[in-house]
Amino acid sequence: MYGVVSAVPTPVTQGGEPIRDLFLSHCRWALENGCDGLNILGSTGEANSFQAHSRKSVMAWAASDIDRARLMVGTGTPSLGETIDLTAFADDLGYRVALVLPPYYYKPVSNDGLIDWYTRLHKALGARPISIYFYNFPQMTGLTIPIAVIEELHKRWPERFCGIKDSSGDLPYCRELTSLMPKLEVFPSSEVALGEAAQSGFAGCISATVNETASLCAELWSGRDNPEPKLVATISAIRNAISAQPLIPSVKFLVSQRTGNPDWQRVLPPFCELDDTQHTVLSQAIENLATV
Repeated sequence: MYGVVSAVPTPVTQGGEPIRDLFLSHCRWALENGCDGLNILGSTGEANSFQAHSRKSVMAWAASDIDRARLMVGTGTPSLGETIDLTAFADDLGYRVALVLPPYYYKPVSNDGLIDWYTRLHKALGARPISIYFYNFPQMTGLTIPIAVIEELHKRWPERFCGIKDSSGDLPYCRELTSLMPKLEVFPSSEVALGEAAQSGFAGCISATVNETASLCAELWSGRDNPEPKLVATISAIRNAISAQPLIPSVKFLVSQRTGNPDWQRVLPPFCELDDTQHTVLSQAIENLATV
């Protein structure tokens, strides 16, 4: 998969269960408004706050309604067994790509330990064709996946370990990956990086704020060989405005505002919904940027 990938949020009931119709409606909207693909059940989708049965329900909804070639799904947990189960379930549904966090609870963890963990995942999947993208998010996991680990696994099994979503914001890390492994599909988490995608060899972006900037990002991606500085600046300003408030509640609020459906504002603990002051600040910031 290449291009603009939205990390989509998951709407929930008051009891904290995913809402099928709202979820699928937003997924279709994102694809119709500039996204090349969707990352479901990532951090933006609050995946690690759901029970396994809820994650499997959301996975099945998307697979039954959306072209699976345009889907990737987060399946990583600290438990190797649960990660194997979720990833195999995704493969059964026809997903082509799973984003897999490193085992992030026990620290410190050695390179050999990480290689062994991912190797066991690979061997448990056997002949299943699903690809694994590393999911590097040190702000959440407390560890950065070492480049040497990625390089070793990609060298051993390039068709399995063929990509990465990097949410660290460390573009030099991303550039080193593309330099060392030109066939590795590297997706920074900021759509602003699309402005250097052609130069740095990035496969696109996987981003939460694409839920608001999808059409602009599609324009930037299509013109990536000669990116328009003003377009990059506009996208950056919108992303910064959203990120100035708690990110996931902000993304959900903006979807709620676009759809007119307040159910979208609900978040799972430990997140809290934006308050009225935050609503006003975020709405005004986006409105002002839309008129620039």
